[in-house]
Order: sequence, then C-alpha cells, then structure tokens
Amino acid sequence: MMILKVKKAIKILGFGLVLVLAGAVGWTTYQFHTFTPTAITQTLVPENRAYFQETYMDCRKSFLDEALKLKGLYAGVEISGLAVERPIDPDLHVDYCYIPAQASSERLFILISGVNGVEGYAGSAIQQMFLREIVKDVREDTGLLIIHGVNPFGFKNNRRVTENNVDLNRNGSTEAGLYQSENQGYNDLNSFLNPKHKVSLTSFGNFFFHLTAGEKILRYSVEAVKQAILQGQYRYEKGICYGGSEREPSVNLVIPLIQQVAGNYKMVFSVDLHTGYGENGTLHLFPNPLADAEKKAQMETIFSGLRIYWGRNHDVYQATGEFAAYLEQSLPEKHCLTMTLEFGTLDTHTFMGAVKALHLMMMENQGFHYGYKTRQDELQVKSGFLESYYPLSEAWRSKVIEDSRQVLSQALTEYAKTVTKDQPD
Repeated sequence: MMILKVKKAIKILGFGLVLVLAGAVGWTTYQFHTFTPTAITQTLVPENRAYFQETYMDCRKSFLDEALKLKGLYAGVEISGLAVERPIDPDLHVDYCYIPAQASSERLFILISGVNGVEGYAGSAIQQMFLREIVKDVREDTGLLIIHGVNPFGFKNNRRVTENNVDLNRNGSTEAGLYQSENQGYNDLNSFLNPKHKVSLTSFGNFFFHLTAGEKILRYSVEAVKQAILQGQYRYEKGICYGGSEREPSVNLVIPLIQQVAGNYKMVFSVDLHTGYGENGTLHLFPNPLADAEKKAQMETIFSGLRIYWGRNHDVYQATGEFAAYLEQSLPEKHCLTMTLEFGTLDTHTFMGAVKALHLMMMENQGFHYGYKTRQDELQVKSGFLESYYPLSEAWRSKVIEDSRQVLSQALTEYAKTVTKDQPD
C-alpha cells in the first residue's frame, strides 16, 4: 500500500513539473514573440524630423547639401567623396566635409558615421544637424572633419557589414596579427550562430530561439557567450562579427585622410556615431580603455554630467579591431581623444532584448548568404533588422537629435578649453 502511494505521489510530482515546465516555455515564448523595447517618454520635437531620410542616397545628398551651405561662410572648406572602387557597386562613396581652423590650428574635431553601415541613418541625421546648427558656434582655433558613411555598401544595402561581410568595427589594427587571431569561444558556438540553410521563421529553431540561446548561456555562462560573440572573429567569412583577413578598402581610404588632416593640429578629438546597444532611446558613451590619467580626466570634463562606460566593464567583454581604437593607433604623435556615442534601440541590456537583437543579426546574415524560405520571411527579417538599428519611432529619432545636440555642443565647448601638460593654457 505504501509503495502505491509513493508511486502515485511521484506521478503527481512529475505531472506538476511538466506543467510548470510547459508554463515556463509558453510564457517565455510569448514574451519572446511579443517583445517590445521600453517606450520613450521624452517630448517629440517635430522639427527634428527634417534630419532623417530613408535611403543611403538621400542621406548622402542631404549631407552634401548641408556641407555646401558652408562653402561661402568659412575659408578653405573642402567637400569631397572617397570612391570605394568595388565591382559589386561602382557608386559607393565615403563623403567628407573639412572646415579648417579659421585661426591657429590648435584642435581638430572629427565626427564619424556609418562604420556599421545600417547605423549610418541616425549618424547622418546627427551630422546634418551638426553642420546646420553647431558648426557656427565652434571656436576659430578648431578644425572640423565630418566623415559620412564609412561603410557605404552596408549603409546602402541595410547591412552592418561590407560587401566582404566584414564588420568594420572589428577590422582595424596596426598589427597584422589581428587577422590570424583565434576566438575559441566563437568556434564552440559557430554552428549555433551561423546556420547554413534558408531562413524560415516558422522553423522550430527560430520559433524557440530563446530556449536555445538560454541553453548556451547555461552551458557556457552569460559572460562567456557575450565575449565569444562580441569579441570579433577572423575564421568564418560568412559568419556574424567577421573581422576580415585584411583591412577593408574604405578603412584604407579614411585613415590616410584623417592622418593628413590631423597633421596640421596639436590635438585630435574624434566621436564615432553608432546605434543598437542598450536601453531604447538612451545615449551610451564608450571611450577607448584609457591608462592615461590626463586623458581620462579630460574626457570626464568634456562629458561632465554624463555616464561614461569606462572599459565596458559593465559588459565584461573586450572587442578586437575596433575602428575608434585603430584611429587613435594611427595618430601616435598626437594627443588623441576618442569617444563612441551609441544610441540604444532594443533594450539589449535585458536578456530578452539581447536575445532578440542576436536573433535578428543571425537571421539577416543567414538570409543574405543562404536565402529565405518565403518572401514573407525575407520582408519580416529585413524590416526587423532595420528597426533594431534605425527605429521608425519618431520619438526615438527626435530624442537622438535632442541628445546629440546637447552632448556635442557641450563636448565642443569643453574641448575648446582642453590643454595638454606641455601646452600652455
């Protein structure tokens, strides 16, 4: 009798566990498929809409139009485009506007967009606002170099990467050994990260992607998975986060331009514009890791009142080949300050937001290389991917301009006061 009672209790317990597990799967699956980022509450400013366009060509035209308005206002303004000569598309250009310091050449400020192509939409809007509104307030001892669309292929085709599938934010280094480096964590996850078949949103793997991602995290830990994916990898040419086998053509055009212009100045301060990471509509400030106490103090002053994520310790990962770091490495004789401004979209600081962003990145990459099962799959993946870097929300777009206007104005004001130890005030 006792044995029968124990068996019955075990069955009831087992059935209860199944129900709990089924409920958890159902609830997390519902959350995954209905996920939306935190709503933006900041007041919409309708006038900010004018800075945004919906295609690379329109962004490029609007940027050049704003730049041309400055020709008669400042001496020596140079507006040009660096042609990225690739057979896949003969009409790819990295455009720039250089406004020399109108008096002594003390400081150079560089504003960069589109390193990760699709992120160039917001970057272009910020640069247009900068040219129209902020340039007039810059001191005469400061030169301005505004570089538009560093990755024009990705920009034009709504991809983060170049025509060679290279992430330019993992491609830059003065050391050739970067391209032979190994990312063992990525190797372990490669089959998960880079499926080799057509994308189907109704497949088991995609419908329950959050469960597979959760299993990887349980097996390796959050920190290990994050490091493996975001570090960059140099083995899998069709994989996500591929850093390439050599520097990409557009990088080899842009860096010499920066070196040439910077040669006339004592100090260089560059700001690289990005979207995607973090809380929706929130601006995040990422500097290069700094051991130099003087530079760190200067950055704290330039961006006083704002949170700076030093060393990205909050993320517990280190990336290789970042463009901003390579820019600084390329100017070893200059007092160089660099900052990345990142505007969040999908709440990637949360588990579900991070999983959603990874899933979209993976499917977009998979679809590009192996195709889609249906036209509806293609449209849904591509629109979701674009939304994760360039939201349709007018509130998001307005906030990007408002925050950029405030931060860049403050940064330039404080930068104008910055001096080095060997430079008199």
